[in-house]
Amino acid sequence: MLVVPPIVGRRIRFALVGCGRVAQQHLRALAHHQAEAELVAVCDIDPEARAAAARASGARAFDDYLQLLRTAEIDAVILATPSGLHAEQAILAAQHRRHVVTEKPMATRWRDGQRMVRACDEAGVRLFVVKQNRRNATLQLLRRAIDAGRFGRIYNVAINVFWQRPQSYYDSAAWRGTWEFDGGALMNQASHYVDLIDWLIGPVESVFAYTATLARDIEVEDCGVMVIKWRSGALGTLNVSMLTYPKNLEGSITVLGERGTVRIGGVAVNQIEHWEFADPHPDDALVGSASYETTSVYGHGHIAYYENVIAALRGTAAPEADGREGLKALELLIAAYKSARDGVKVSLPLDL
Repeated sequence: MLVVPPIVGRRIRFALVGCGRVAQQHLRALAHHQAEAELVAVCDIDPEARAAAARASGARAFDDYLQLLRTAEIDAVILATPSGLHAEQAILAAQHRRHVVTEKPMATRWRDGQRMVRACDEAGVRLFVVKQNRRNATLQLLRRAIDAGRFGRIYNVAINVFWQRPQSYYDSAAWRGTWEFDGGALMNQASHYVDLIDWLIGPVESVFAYTATLARDIEVEDCGVMVIKWRSGALGTLNVSMLTYPKNLEGSITVLGERGTVRIGGVAVNQIEHWEFADPHPDDALVGSASYETTSVYGHGHIAYYENVIAALRGTAAPEADGREGLKALELLIAAYKSARDGVKVSLPLDL
């Protein structure tokens, strides 16, 4: 298998595919890293969105993704398109020997996520899945506390995503709220919080889920609940609603252990609200400075996320959130949907 060599001696050239809502986070992140990276192309079928991104970045505009892959001098594509398109777009990029950075979720079907990983492996290119919340200073502190064993045995975990998505949000694009291209509250809005289930606490033994469409005129769920049992024996919940009145309320995680209790809240796990351990540690002095203000559910992690993407493409670091890391969250999501559909507990791994 040929492996695309590290990129050295010049800026890394990116193309942004999809110029909608989340694309703005990528534009800001690449502008911040302009000494190391440059956005040379943007692509969208919407002429207004495409033109706006081109004006903001100075990049060449494309309305045809295949033409971009064939003609633009790029190292990597960023997929900020509807989730149901990620698989085919990533596989096409791999076939053209381009690295791939895909927004969450990496795919809407388990087999598609596996196909993406396989295609990038076979082409010798990197596959990155955006997990910007992992780079939050608040969650970095929590991860270090878990890794250091400060909690002792973890008993219970509660993750809440209580946000508001009005009908106008779903009506803003035909793909929103569909099974084929979007997924519901669990897969789309709560995807980064599903990622915390494995990344922070560890491998999952089984899940049981309920989903419901209570108020929005959409194919998918606007509310969902997952009950989780980890292989460690810990128990927990993920409680998600896009019906919070009148606006986004919280994105939070609470961890209860035999020697520690932590709650990180705010609208997007941006505020450490409780931090208490039996034994002191130097990280305790960092709690006050780790919290930050944000009105955006995206937080500010994309800039820090790209630090690792650039380092990995330079060959100086391993990817922190590659395709296989992305599969862990996708597996949990698919297990939850299978459970909700069939009314049964679903054990992991899905493929034996």
